[in-house]
Order: sequence, then C-alpha cells, then structure tokens
Amino acid sequence: MATALLFSGQGSQYSGMGRKLYDENPSAYDEIFSVGSEILGFDVKKTMFEGTAEELAVTSVSQPAIFTMSLMCAKKYALDGKEFAAVAGHSLGEYAALVTAGAVDLTTGFTLIKHRAACMDKAAKKNGGKMAAIIGLPSDVIETVCAEVNGSGDYVVPVNYNTSVQTVIAGSEAGVAKAAELLKAKGAKRAVPLAVAAAFHSDYMKEAGLEFKELIKDIDIAKPQKAFYSNVTGARLDDFSDIHDILSRHIYSPVRFTSELAAMQADGIDSFVECGPGKALTGMVKKTLEGITAEATDL
Repeated sequence: MATALLFSGQGSQYSGMGRKLYDENPSAYDEIFSVGSEILGFDVKKTMFEGTAEELAVTSVSQPAIFTMSLMCAKKYALDGKEFAAVAGHSLGEYAALVTAGAVDLTTGFTLIKHRAACMDKAAKKNGGKMAAIIGLPSDVIETVCAEVNGSGDYVVPVNYNTSVQTVIAGSEAGVAKAAELLKAKGAKRAVPLAVAAAFHSDYMKEAGLEFKELIKDIDIAKPQKAFYSNVTGARLDDFSDIHDILSRHIYSPVRFTSELAAMQADGIDSFVECGPGKALTGMVKKTLEGITAEATDL
C-alpha cells in the first residue's frame, strides 16, 4: 500500500484548531509555532486556539493558520512512525506539501505563506468577486455554461475541480449568479454560495500572483524528496526549474484536484491521509476514486 498525504485549503479553518494535537504533545509542535510567530509577526498558537471564526476568516490569518495546522498533522503522522510516498495539496495546501516533502524548510515555508497571504488579501480587498459550489453536474457542462456567460459580458470560470459532481465557479457577482441559475436549469442539484472574500483562482487574483512571483524570485525551492502532484498541471510535477512561475500561476489558475487524484491512483497510490483542519479532502477522495482508503488526521 502506497500512501499520499493531502493538505487542506483555505476555508477549512475553525476556532480552536490544533489545540487537541498540541495538548497531547506540546514539545512536538513548539518549533512550528515559534518559527511561524516570528516570521508572521503575530502569535499563531493563540490565534488558532482563541481566534473567533471572523478573525480566522481573514485571508492573511486563515492561510498561515491552516498551514500551521497542516504541518502539525504531518508531524504527528511522522511521530507515529508512518511512511508516505507522495504529497498533494488543495490550493493553499500545496505549501504544507512542499515543506513536508522537503522542498523548503520551515522558515522558508512560513515566508512563502506570509507573502502569498498578503498578496491575495490585497487583491481580494481590491477586486472582490464571488464563488459558488455547483453540485450534481459534470465539469464539462459547467465549463460550457461559464463560457456562455463570459460571451455575454459577465465573468465566471470553473476554479476548483473537486469531484466528478462538484466544481466551484468564481468571478463577478453577476457572472456567478447568472451561471448558477443556468446550471440549476440544466439539472444542478445545488449552487452553494461560498463565504469567501474574493474570486480565488480566477483572473481576479492575477495581480496577486504576479506580485507574489516578484517577492519570492530569490527564494530557493528544491525538488521534493517525495512525489509531488500539482494543482496547476493536475499531474505529478518532476521538473522544478520553473517552480516560482508555477506557484505564481497557481494563485490565478484552476485547482485540478480530480486530475491529481486520478494521476496518483494511476501511479500506485491507494491510501490517502488528509493533514489539516477538517476532513473535506477525505470526502472528495472517497467520491472520486474507487478501491482506495482515505482518512483524516483531524478527528
């Protein structure tokens, strides 16, 4: 059995996350909190354990908090003496995957997250936008409808390919609303508005991606020591010579999670362990793949 660790994305945060893990073995996680707080300039542990849902929803806070929780879960997995062959993340989760797979150290990981969160928060406040999860339709139908809406002058695109019957769309308020109505008319079971600050992974985030690339251009990122699967390509990423550009485009490109899962299964991965707050990715895996096991560490 070959195992892949999966790392959670933005929106999975909740007040008090990580407290149970920390209370079980405080010394195991002190370095993560110490380095994170120093790089970020705020008390990460206090924010995670005591911050309100509203405070944790702010992009510049939620991204570092989820990243920290994800690293805690991966550390617990390692302390239990378990092995893994591959890593993948859902959006933000790719950064915890990079650290866990040895591409960057802890300090560099928090530095990347600090820059990414700040760039995205800035773009979110400037450009806004909406997102909605479309339930019950295949992605090709959603792509066609989004293209029709774009042709009429409103902006909306598929941005998260989560399962065969769940795709998230993002764009202008009018574009998302129009696409949601058309998709429901075509048989979508639901169109669920997401409580997010902007149209993430769309062109509304392009300036964030370009600013981020400039900020990280001199940061060394090595090829991971474990197989790494990319949201941008939807496949295993072996060539890291252009990783700074890939991470930049990642901010405004779709998350091709279903393609990643298929690629991992084709490469022999048959066990998936979610590291981070909640168990959303575990549900996505079970709805997408057959003949596998999937579990969450945040139980």
